[in-house]
Amino acid sequence: MPDLLWDNVRNFFDPELIGALPDVCVEGTTVEDWQAMFDLVRSSGWTWDYLEGGVAGPLPSAAEVLARPVDAETVDLRVWPVPGVLAIFRPMSVEEIDFDVDLRELQGQEGVDVLCEFLAAVGRRLGKQVVMTAEGDYGNPVLGFDPAADRVLLMADPQLS
Repeated sequence: MPDLLWDNVRNFFDPELIGALPDVCVEGTTVEDWQAMFDLVRSSGWTWDYLEGGVAGPLPSAAEVLARPVDAETVDLRVWPVPGVLAIFRPMSVEEIDFDVDLRELQGQEGVDVLCEFLAAVGRRLGKQVVMTAEGDYGNPVLGFDPAADRVLLMADPQLS
C-alpha cells in the first residue's frame, strides 16, 4: 500500500501552489551523514552526475566536498532515482542535506510513489527525518519521511485554502 495517495496530496504536488521546486532537507547532519548519502547514491543503481562548476567528474568523499573553500565553484550532485525524475543535491553545509525535486516530474500516483520511495531510501539510510516544504517556505514541512513510523507522512493539511 502506498504511503500517500494522490487524491489526498495532489495540492502538495501542484507547482502553482507549492512551487515547481519544493525544498527537501535532512537537518542535523554530519560529514558522516553526507558520506552515507554519497554511498547510497553510488550503491543504489540510480543514475547520477557530480558537477563542480558545471564540469562532470567523479564523486569525491563528502569530507573533500564539504571542506572546499567558500569561494570554490558550485557543486551539484544530480540524482535520477528513476528515469525522468531528477533530485539535485547542493552540498553547502555539513549540518543539512538539501535537495530539490521538480514537481512537474512527479504527477499522479506514480509520481507520489517515486517521491515517497526516494525520501524513504534517504531517511532509512540516514536514520533521520526527511521533509519537504513549499518552495521558499523553509521550516513549514508539508510531508516527509518519519523514521519512527518508517514511512512518509503528511505534516500539514493538504486542503490548502
